[in-house]
Amino acid sequence: MTKTGVMICGHGSRNQEAVRQFGALKDLLAERFPEYPVEYGFLEFATPIIRTGLDKLVEMGVDHILAVPGMLFEAGHVKNDIASVLNEYGAGVADKGIKIEYGRALGIDPKMLKAAGGRIEEAEAAQVGKISRAETLLMVVGRGTTDSDANGNVSKIARMLWEGLGYGWGEVCYSGVTFPLVAPGLEHAAKLGYKRIIVFPYFLFTGVLVERIYSITDEVAAKIPEIEFVKAGYLNDHVEVINTFEERIRGILSGGVNMNCRLCKYREQVIGFEAHQGQPQMSHHHHVEGIGAGGSEPPDHSPDHDHSHSHAPHPHADHPPGPGKRNPAAVD
Repeated sequence: MTKTGVMICGHGSRNQEAVRQFGALKDLLAERFPEYPVEYGFLEFATPIIRTGLDKLVEMGVDHILAVPGMLFEAGHVKNDIASVLNEYGAGVADKGIKIEYGRALGIDPKMLKAAGGRIEEAEAAQVGKISRAETLLMVVGRGTTDSDANGNVSKIARMLWEGLGYGWGEVCYSGVTFPLVAPGLEHAAKLGYKRIIVFPYFLFTGVLVERIYSITDEVAAKIPEIEFVKAGYLNDHVEVINTFEERIRGILSGGVNMNCRLCKYREQVIGFEAHQGQPQMSHHHHVEGIGAGGSEPPDHSPDHDHSHSHAPHPHADHPPGPGKRNPAAVD
């Protein structure tokens, strides 16, 4: 008789609070799926790693694993890294009759927009000053990736939030890899004449990047005191985020796991990223699994091992407001 279990696959963070928040997500989803055991794991920089979570499910007698990425969009980590880890693990347990099915990321979803709108409105409501939305600019900050389709999703979400909530203007910037970065994005936005700028990190959890976004916002705000800068909270455990995760897990069982392959740079020649078509889709995170918050290094890591890792280069990494020029540390 088949026993089903759920595996939540995260990226991982050096920030202990981010690791704790992801663990809390696992607990919330376990409440939604009392009929299934639920485990979680990370690609890098934290423990447990994904293989550890899978091992736990197998040890509990699970032979049908519903794996979902704990990530917002289908960029490289979802398409390559998590998929590779799951495929490698699945090949190793196939002879035991264990089946792993992989769901899709949260993506652009009405529930996720409700969660985002909720966080923005919470920040707005906490302000003392009476500045209208018509006099307010909404800055949505994405993670940033070398996948222009995922970056474009942030722009679409920003547009839908800006238009739906009725702000005077909307802009987009990114924490790294692509352009514009947060500082040049805010500097540009400040020239547009709005009295308030709401900075909303479209991130699931806290971490080094969210802290960097808030820090840069403070630095820019100190230089432009005539504009009120408001830092909105990230998505975290908003009920609509949990609802979306639940839908993605149940979608595996119903067959609703299609990703957008027409704009996938590995399958199509997407403008500017033509050289990425046909590249091997494999994980580059094996050497940083378990390093960082939540535990010590796995035993196969020597102290002098190179813990750096690289992604496929962005074709415009030296764009003037991008990471190569404004913040080389944000390239990765």
